[in-house]
Amino acid sequence: MLRSTWGIFLYPRHVEAPSVAGPPRGPNRAGSPPRPLRSRCPPPASRPVTHTALARKYRPLTFSEVATQEHVSDTLRRAVSTGRVGHAYLFCGPRGVGKTTLARVLAMALNCPNRDDSGEPCGACEDCTRIWSGSTSLDVVEIDAASNRGVDDARDLRERAMYAPSNESRHKVYIVDEAHMLTREAWNALLKVLEEPPPRVHFIFATTEPQKIEQTAAPILSRCQRFDFRRVGVLDITARVREVLEREGVEASDEALRLVARKADGGMRDALSLTDQVLALSDGSITAETVRRILGVVGDDHYLHLFDVLAARDRAGVFRLVDALLDQGFDLVEFYHGLVEALRTLLRIRVGGGDGEVAEERLEEWTERAGLFDPADLLRMLGMAAELEVNGSLRRTQQPRVLLELLLLRFAWLDRTLDLEAMIHALGGEGPPPPEPQGPVGPSAPRPPPAPRPPPAPVAPPPPAPHSGPTASSEPAAPSAPAGPVPVTGSISGESRAAYQPAPGPRGETADAPATTGTGPAPGAGDAVAAWRDLLASGEGLPRGVSPFLMGARAKNVEGGLEVAVPAGPALERLRDPEVREGLREALRVRTGRTEGLTFVELEAEATGGGDARISSQLVRKGRLDDLLEREPGLKAAVEALDLEFMDG
Repeated sequence: MLRSTWGIFLYPRHVEAPSVAGPPRGPNRAGSPPRPLRSRCPPPASRPVTHTALARKYRPLTFSEVATQEHVSDTLRRAVSTGRVGHAYLFCGPRGVGKTTLARVLAMALNCPNRDDSGEPCGACEDCTRIWSGSTSLDVVEIDAASNRGVDDARDLRERAMYAPSNESRHKVYIVDEAHMLTREAWNALLKVLEEPPPRVHFIFATTEPQKIEQTAAPILSRCQRFDFRRVGVLDITARVREVLEREGVEASDEALRLVARKADGGMRDALSLTDQVLALSDGSITAETVRRILGVVGDDHYLHLFDVLAARDRAGVFRLVDALLDQGFDLVEFYHGLVEALRTLLRIRVGGGDGEVAEERLEEWTERAGLFDPADLLRMLGMAAELEVNGSLRRTQQPRVLLELLLLRFAWLDRTLDLEAMIHALGGEGPPPPEPQGPVGPSAPRPPPAPRPPPAPVAPPPPAPHSGPTASSEPAAPSAPAGPVPVTGSISGESRAAYQPAPGPRGETADAPATTGTGPAPGAGDAVAAWRDLLASGEGLPRGVSPFLMGARAKNVEGGLEVAVPAGPALERLRDPEVREGLREALRVRTGRTEGLTFVELEAEATGGGDARISSQLVRKGRLDDLLEREPGLKAAVEALDLEFMDG
């Protein structure tokens, strides 16, 4: 053994150096043989392998692989093949729909040496690989505007854009993600270079909030070609996720894929990220129960049970259901979003609009629940549930449980809709039989087939009211509303509804006609104003639906006939209708014995004592309903028998 100058011991080749681990260990205290030394580092085979996210691993390489965005990919591919690529593009759309992916594919197509004639990049060359993976490239630069949003960053980008690409056959592409984060000053710094860009330089701005760009940099929009990306449909997401799982060697049920696609909310990247999350727990196969467990999705059983509770009006069952959801750890806001989708599904099934996205094995159960409710009730419940989303109260509240219970209790206490036509038909009235449902209904709500009915007999007009003679006032008292009605939402046939719509007449027309002698004067005829008051008091001979418009009318004798002043608005338009005016003239002729000239003018506000001269919509509606009841005796019988009230809407 020799010792060197630096104090290092050198051993000859034939001498074995001592072991670093020291002398061999003796027996331990228990007398067992010595334990072997263990390395602190795991063997290479057991070390974790770096995982690449599915969203990156299966990012599309060509225009044709991008799902749902054919209106964008086909246009860009055609622009590349024909040499008409724009200098600036604005990609707008939700997250995860392919904005950055298409920007990279466009950059690959512009710089790929093996590009085909259709404009598709090869996706295998070195340039395509570097651009696709997001590696550093001299000619393709990706910028995150969220962290590089100032005017200095924009000036630096503008100066770098002035330099030519690295090769005559290449293009410089700047991809600016989250472009709505740029400040107004940064956009102003880019205006000139976007208006007159250097040759073979392209800008691609991607944003999820284009409205912010419109507010801060409106001139930018005229310098860019804008493409709006669509949400990816559930079927497209399901097909893509199934393809990825097949390439990964993992099986998945259709219900599991549907849950992932619905949870992704139109984003392909979100769907692949959720699939990554589910794969971490799966053991070679993905089931719907696994997806619900990981993603916290509420199962169909809870919603089907809820509809049973609502159909039975079990108010206490509402509290028990919410308690069970909390005990199982479900998010009530997530349950609410699923409830809106469930109500929409029931409504679609009930009206025959399809089964939506219901699994085939559960379609019968959903159809049965749809038969428990009338379509109008489902529509009302869906509207009530949507109010929480519109006003945002469920997101802001600290007590989502109270809001959800309140909503479900309103559903349980909701008055059920009655079809007036079916009610009239049941009471033996003249209404048409109830229509058959267009969609499939469950066995719990069977509809009997309509029985053949004989043609309706003509309805005799109501007996005329007794002649009361002229009154001292030209304003008859408004009829009083019935007390204590039961609210019922009903439907009126289109034929009856059309009969009571006011027909607008020409403005400014008068009914002056040459005076002709009647066939026989009535007793006491001669005073046109008195005859007019008598006509209003008795109502005999008035055209149908005109009574409400004559409230507050003032009549006076003028040269050539009678002048009636009525409040401006719908009353004046209605009374100037030629048919209505002719009917009133005929009623006056019966009472005066001669044909009177009849003119309608606008009633001045001073004539009413300074008050509002317009007829209220309530009076007009009341008059129309009275006429409707007189026209349809069956409806009148139903209203009187059940103490019903017509409601607005």
